[in-house]
Amino acid sequence: MRAVFRAWLLCVLALIPFAVASPRPCAVKLKERVIPPRGWAQSGTPHADHKIVLRIGLPQPNFDVLETHLYEVSDPEHSKYGAHLSREEVDELIAPHPDSVSAVDDWLRSHDIHDNDVIRSSAGDWLTLTLPVRLVEKMLDTKYHVWKHEDGDSVVRTTAYSLPETLHDHIDVIQPTTMFGQLRGMRSTIVWSDEAEASPLAKDLAPIINTATGIAVDASCNTTITVKCLQQLYNAVGLTSHARGNSIGITGYLEEFANFQDLQSFYTEQVPAAANSSFAVVPIKDGLNNQTLSQAGAEANLDVQFAFGVLQGTFYTTGGRPPFVPDVGTPTNTNEPYQDWLDFILAHPNPPLAISTSYGDHEQTVPKSYAIRTCKSFAQLGARGVSLTFSSGDNGVGDGNSNPASQTCFTNDGKNATRFQPLFPASVTSVGGTVGVPEVAVTRFYSGGGFSDYFERPSYQDKAVKAFLKKLPEGTYEGLYNPSVHMSCMLKSILTHIVLFAIGIPDVAAQGDRFRIYLAGVPRSIGGTSASSPTFAGLVATLNDHRLSQGLPPLGFLNPLLYSKGLKAFNDITVGHNSGCGTVGFNVITGLGTPNIGELKKLIA
Repeated sequence: MRAVFRAWLLCVLALIPFAVASPRPCAVKLKERVIPPRGWAQSGTPHADHKIVLRIGLPQPNFDVLETHLYEVSDPEHSKYGAHLSREEVDELIAPHPDSVSAVDDWLRSHDIHDNDVIRSSAGDWLTLTLPVRLVEKMLDTKYHVWKHEDGDSVVRTTAYSLPETLHDHIDVIQPTTMFGQLRGMRSTIVWSDEAEASPLAKDLAPIINTATGIAVDASCNTTITVKCLQQLYNAVGLTSHARGNSIGITGYLEEFANFQDLQSFYTEQVPAAANSSFAVVPIKDGLNNQTLSQAGAEANLDVQFAFGVLQGTFYTTGGRPPFVPDVGTPTNTNEPYQDWLDFILAHPNPPLAISTSYGDHEQTVPKSYAIRTCKSFAQLGARGVSLTFSSGDNGVGDGNSNPASQTCFTNDGKNATRFQPLFPASVTSVGGTVGVPEVAVTRFYSGGGFSDYFERPSYQDKAVKAFLKKLPEGTYEGLYNPSVHMSCMLKSILTHIVLFAIGIPDVAAQGDRFRIYLAGVPRSIGGTSASSPTFAGLVATLNDHRLSQGLPPLGFLNPLLYSKGLKAFNDITVGHNSGCGTVGFNVITGLGTPNIGELKKLIA
């Protein structure tokens, strides 16, 4: 509190010489500035009374302690492995310093904003306020505009904002301000097949022996992926998920509706034992649950049908859908549903133990300050025993285009230099895509992957990534990617200015094409790493089931286990590449490879 008082006193003293003249506010200093990403252009000015849901992130001074806990409870060789924290314990570790709380509260009161106008997260590290844009502009010494993307989406954003200099150490991030990334609209990574309707399932074909596991796989799996195919491919035949306390979740955005009737059609055909069972739907921030068959969403149906084929789960339908045209007559909509979901799940006392997300965006469109805070949110969930999987994307190293003349991978720093475009987020378990038996990297599209420009390579990745880079001829793609970075969310403050090696993407892989789903009552064949992530999450659920049935805790943050003790249970994929940005991309981009669940089951017992 003394620090806040001193800062306030200095500010007041600075005004004394000007007491006779008109008073001036305390000096403001630029907090953040961005160059608008490619594809965005100003299209107008919002009405002064347009409402903005403003989120203010206060620093988490003890995050390094949480980080230590995360790695200890996720390391299978550590004595604390599996000793996950409760929500209350996590909240205590990420709570802001009282000086920060007081400084920000004083600043808000100076703008006639009081406690009953503020919603605080359970830890107090996030403040949420709904304010007219005219007041936000005054508070942040900025000007908001309506920005329109070439795809038709519109948002209200600014390219820079400032704060009183005395507040800079007390506020990490404020959004929506400079966040143009379409993460707020969550671009799906789904890819359609050419057929309007999937062909009937092939029968009586001679089996293929999966050389990775020695297990027979139905030959039809080379053309159509079913739940049975995945069980055979990944040595999970006969494994179930019925242990008390086991759970799985799927995130849904963009008004993608998971349909109950389609699920029953899917179960009847592929998982008869699950027929007549369903899943829970949890709406967040006015999320809808439209069960009209014709309105069923391909992304949502794909996710729930293959993830919930092994365990009944929860589908989170979060409101917010572009295009949004902001005007005085339009309800408040910040088009940031992903943050809404994070707020909800972090406050939940018992989140699902495995959660799959099939959405993302190019890392450079997400401000670093926001990316770091999001990463810290993932760390909180991992410390609580939640396994998070994300699809790695379907555009190779950037745009999926190997033609140098027409590629669109340009930096967002005003230089418009060609550069690979890694997908955000990178600090979770990222899942790439494979196809066929034996498995190779997907070929109808290119599995996303490469190296983050934001986050450092964690030590558990060192051996695998070094071996991969060593095989690249010297100078390959020089300047197009950067295996070293200067910042990280999971990085102790003493190291924040040391050059580190970049985290590699993806971590693992699973089948990602020719998935047979039911959509609007019709069988369809679709793909994308949107299929790979829920597949992997479903397999993780079977592993959690095995542990829970023995009285053991769930797996939680997966990567330290997968890159160490679990490494021997993965099938290395040696054929494929991920074209993009005018290049053929990296040779083989499926992380550690695909899992052998039977072997992993033995390793985690």
